[in-house]
Formats: sequence, C-alpha cells, structure tokens
Amino acid sequence: MAELLLELLSEEIPARMQVRAADDLKRLVTDGLKNAGLGFSIARSYVTPRRLALVIDGLPEKQPDVREERKGPKVGAPDKAIQGFLGSTGLTLEECEIQEGKKGSFYVAVIEKKGQDTVAVLPEILVAALNDLPWPKSMKWGSNSLKWVRPLQNILCIMNGAVVPFTFGPITSCGYTRGHRFLAPKEFSVDDFASYANLLREHKVILDQEERKETIHEVAKAVAKQEGFILKEDEGLLNEVSGLVEWPMVHAGQIDDAFMAVPQECLITSMRSHQKYFSCLKEDGSLAPRFIVVANKEAPDGGKAIVAGNERVLRARLSDAKFFWDQDLKKNLEDLLPKLDDMLFHAKLGSMGQKVKRLEKLSGRLAEMIDGADLGKACKAAHLAKADLVSEMVYEFPELQGIMGEYYAKHKGEDEAVSKAIAEHYSPQGPGDACPSAPNSVAVAMADKVDTLVGFWSIDEKPTGSKDPFALRRAALGVIRLILENNLRLNLLKVFSDAHTAYSTVNGLSAVPSNTAENERNLLHFFADRLKVYLKDKGIAHDLITAVFEKGDEDDLVRLMARVEALKEFLASDDGANLVAAYRRATNIVRIEEKKDGAKYDGAVDASLLEEEAEVKLFEKLEPVMGDLDAALKEEQFTVAMGALASLRGPVDAFFDKVTVNCQSADVRVNRLRLLSQIGRALDGLADFSKLEG
Repeated sequence: MAELLLELLSEEIPARMQVRAADDLKRLVTDGLKNAGLGFSIARSYVTPRRLALVIDGLPEKQPDVREERKGPKVGAPDKAIQGFLGSTGLTLEECEIQEGKKGSFYVAVIEKKGQDTVAVLPEILVAALNDLPWPKSMKWGSNSLKWVRPLQNILCIMNGAVVPFTFGPITSCGYTRGHRFLAPKEFSVDDFASYANLLREHKVILDQEERKETIHEVAKAVAKQEGFILKEDEGLLNEVSGLVEWPMVHAGQIDDAFMAVPQECLITSMRSHQKYFSCLKEDGSLAPRFIVVANKEAPDGGKAIVAGNERVLRARLSDAKFFWDQDLKKNLEDLLPKLDDMLFHAKLGSMGQKVKRLEKLSGRLAEMIDGADLGKACKAAHLAKADLVSEMVYEFPELQGIMGEYYAKHKGEDEAVSKAIAEHYSPQGPGDACPSAPNSVAVAMADKVDTLVGFWSIDEKPTGSKDPFALRRAALGVIRLILENNLRLNLLKVFSDAHTAYSTVNGLSAVPSNTAENERNLLHFFADRLKVYLKDKGIAHDLITAVFEKGDEDDLVRLMARVEALKEFLASDDGANLVAAYRRATNIVRIEEKKDGAKYDGAVDASLLEEEAEVKLFEKLEPVMGDLDAALKEEQFTVAMGALASLRGPVDAFFDKVTVNCQSADVRVNRLRLLSQIGRALDGLADFSKLEG
C-alpha cells in the first residue's frame, strides 16, 4: 500500500477560506480516487496561511482489473440490432459469448480492462480536483490563465517518496517545498508525510491548524496571567488568528490610560476588528489596559520592537474611537432622530424613521400586555432605540448598535430601564445569545422583530429554501424565545394585527395587504415551523406541535407548549399509546364506512339501540369524560385533561374486543359508528391526533 502527499504552496490564503478549502480538496481528490476504483484507508487535510496539504494512506499500487459483462440481443435478432450492439462494445461477433437464458440464447460482450498503475492515474484526478476547487474568490496573476485564490508558488506531490508528475497552470509538481516565509524560506526535500510534518516544524511551520489554535490559546492565557489579568475568550478571533500565522509568537502590549474612559466595547471591537488583538480582563470582568498580539515570527529582541510597533498602531486606532465617542457625546439621541428619515429600512416598507414610529405604537401595545412593563418607558425606549445607527461610533462599528445607544442614553440621564431596553432590543440574535427578561426590554425587542416579520410578509418577501436575506427565521426564533423564556401570555394573531395597524397608520406606507387576516395566519404557520426547529433539540417531536397547533391555529405559545408537554407525557404512557392506537382504528373504520355509504356518522348516539354491555359502558363513560375534558381545557389543566382521556382506555379496549361494528342490523350499525365517531371527537378536543406519526 502507498501513501500520497500533496501540498499546494501559495501566497497567503484568506483565513475565512482556509478550513473550507482543505475540506473541499480532500473531498474532490477522494471522490476522484473512488471513481477510479482506488480505495484507501485514511485521508487527512491540513491548512496554514500559505499551504493546503493532503495525505492519503493505504492506496493500492495499481487499479484493480475490471471485467464487465454486457448483455446484448438474442441470437438470431435482426442484423441492425446486432451491429448496433457490437458498435457500442467495440467487439466483433466472434469475440462475444453466447449464454442461455429463460427466453433463449443471447449474445454477451465480455469486456476486460487491465488496471493502470496508480501513479499513472493520479495526475488526471489531481488536476481535475484542483480545477474544481470552489474558491469564494479567485484571481489571475502575471500572464497566467490559471485562476487561484492567490498566486500559486509550488506543488509538492509524492507517492511512496517518488514524484507524481503533473502540471497545473504554470507550476509543475516536484518533491520539495519551503518553510516559513521569513524564518526558513529555503527549499527542502520530502520523503513522506512524517518527514514532511517534522521538517516543516524544523522550518518554523506548524502544519496542524488545531495545534496552532491550541498553542495560541494556551500561550495567550499564560501571557495574560503573567500580566496579572485574564484572557477574554473569543473563539471566532482565535480561529481567524490561527489562519494568519504559521509560527505563532504571543506578546502582550499596553493600552494607554487616556483611552480607558472610552466604553470597553468600543476598545474591544476596535482591537478585534482592525488589529486582531485579544483583550484582557480584570477579575471583575472589566477591560484591562493590556492586549495580546500574535506575531508570525520570532524576534531577536524577544518581541520588544513588535510590541512597540503594535502599541503605536493601536494608539492611532483608539484615537479614532475616542474621537467618535467624544463627538457623539456632544449630541442627544433626540438630535440624531431626524437623520433616520434619510436611512432606508426597505424600499417598500419605508425609512428607518417610519419604522421607529411603528415601534413606538407596537411597543406601547405590547407593554399593555406584558406584566411589569411601563407604557411610557417602553415607548420612550422604542423612540430612541434606532438613534445610535446614525452616530459616529456605530457608523464605524455597526456591531455596536444598541450598545452605544445605551451608553448615550445613560450619559444624558435617561431612565435605567429605558437605557437597558435600547441595548437589548436587538436580542436575542441567535440560539446562543442571551434573551432579555426586563419587561420593557422584552416589549421593545418583540416589537422590533414582529414589525420586521409582518412587514416582509406583507410584501411577500419570505424565506425560500436556504435563502433568508432579511434573517426572518432568526427574527421569528427571537420572538419565540422572548415569549417562552419569559412565560408571556400573548395572542400572536392579536400582536400581528396591531403591527398591521401600525403600518397602516404611519404616513406614506402602502405595505398593508388587503387581507390582513390571511397574512397573519400565514405568518403564524411560519412560527409553528420555527417552533418545531427550536424544540427539536429539546427532544420534542415536530408532529406533537403540529397536532396541537392544528386545533384552531393556537397562537398562545405558552398554552401551546403546555398542551405539547401534556401530550408528550400522555403518549409516553401505556394508556396514552394504546388509546391513540384505538383512536386510529375508530377513525379509520368511520372514514371507510362513511366513504362507502356516502353518509356522515357524526350524529348523536341513541342509547336505546345499545345492545352489548361493552358499548353501553363506553357510552356511559364518554359523556362524563367529555365534560371533564372540556372543564380541564377551559382551566388550561392539560395534564388533568390527558388523565380524563386515559380513563377511556378500558372501555374502548372492551368495545373493540366484544362488539362487532358492522352487524346485521342497519340501525345498530349506524349507532355504533356514531359511538366510534365520538371517540374521535373526544380525543380531538385536545389535539389533532391524526397528525401524529408512527
């Protein structure tokens, strides 16, 4: 068995493209090997800022021989058919075999193909894979027609120590590579993957991206600790920085005290976005006057010049942040609001200023529905929530929207609840984001998301397949989390209606559809689909939500969840599972007989026609159970309702064991079908059991 090693050395590959490119390279090459009949034991891909590497072990020395039998026409078939068959196989009639079948003799072409040496097959596979590598962006350089992510410099390709010869663009494969661009740029030969990885390390390159990440993380924590602080964890930045260096060297620098009065989010964002620096924190979680920089080279002075240079650059960056902060503090948030009229929210939905007016109306309506919310504070927060979008700081760092609004509001003496609601009204922005719990924050956050959803539904801009350019799925999930995690008793259809009203009363907007009720129901069904996704990780099957939701488009999510939880417990019990099986049997019988007879059997049961003891007991049990069920549902005691249904199991089982539905008497038969129909109605009072799967 052989080992294949491929390395593509280039100028620096953008960090965001590296991992995907390594995976794509492995996929394309291994698919090509499989299509060529070449098996292997293991394939591993690696990536650094300058190189993509792939090692495949367990390759055979040659392709297997292939014997293919192709069935042809019957012996004695028309000459045209035989000649067509021979033409497709490239054989003569004498070279074909004759085999016997059930319908007589027929010609068989036996095509034997000798396997080629693997080294002869590899060039075509590798070139095809490199041509098909799907870079998000690529470029040409010099006079080359080849397009690659960055100028390609060298291709190392060996199998069992011997070069696999092929040409890709201006580069011909070879048996050597180069190390770190500055620390060890000389070429060195490679015999196999083990020597390749070891020699790269000797030439100041850590090949494994996960090892680079771990090295950076551990050393950065140690350096921060030496400075007396704690490293601020940042997985995204760690991934990016590990894609910028081949030989990471970690140093600590100092932030000038003059900048520490600027909000720490501004400093952290500026250091992270522009300079790729890690921040350090004090024990209380506040920003420490230190930063961590990861260099890509060893320095003879221990990194003093590197630190000094980065401190100088950071000083300029933070001077900009401080300037933006100082300029913004000269204005009130109220002063910024007129600029929102010139900021487009959506061409069909008006300006951001119009959105603010809608938010005020909808936040006020929601504040009246949410316990603890203050109408005036919620409306004030909604009024100011978007003002920081036109501030200097947020213009430079859009990710600080909301956060800066809170700082500016506090600076001008706004109420704490108002300032907090401004900061939190974008949340939650994803599954891992904290969900607001303060009543005023919840009101404004929900208003913002519902306004967006109702607006885009009104103009028929809905998510399709994997495309969701306006993040409407995320907005719906945010509303779901706001409701469930705060146990809010809201009727979503009413909230959607209030949002439509806000759109219709804001001047200059014609985005309200003529049939708002249908638009609201469609949006509610979208919420049901999002709820299924949200609850999947909590072990709740999607069909339980469908079964409950279909009972009249349930729009109180807290009540819906209570029903779903009760239904889940009910189905987990023996009584529940067996009763659902009996329900299916009963509804199937009624459906079949109704179709056959062209009649409906949903009328009242005639007690005088009940002959068997089992049907009498079922009839006597059904009426009180349905009464208990109705009472429990009105009180939202769904577990009690399930218990009432479970008590039907014995009488229902006895009915199916001892009673023949399709009996000789036509009147008795109809009466029994009506009794079965009542079983269905009893269970359907809680959920649509026909929607349950399995």
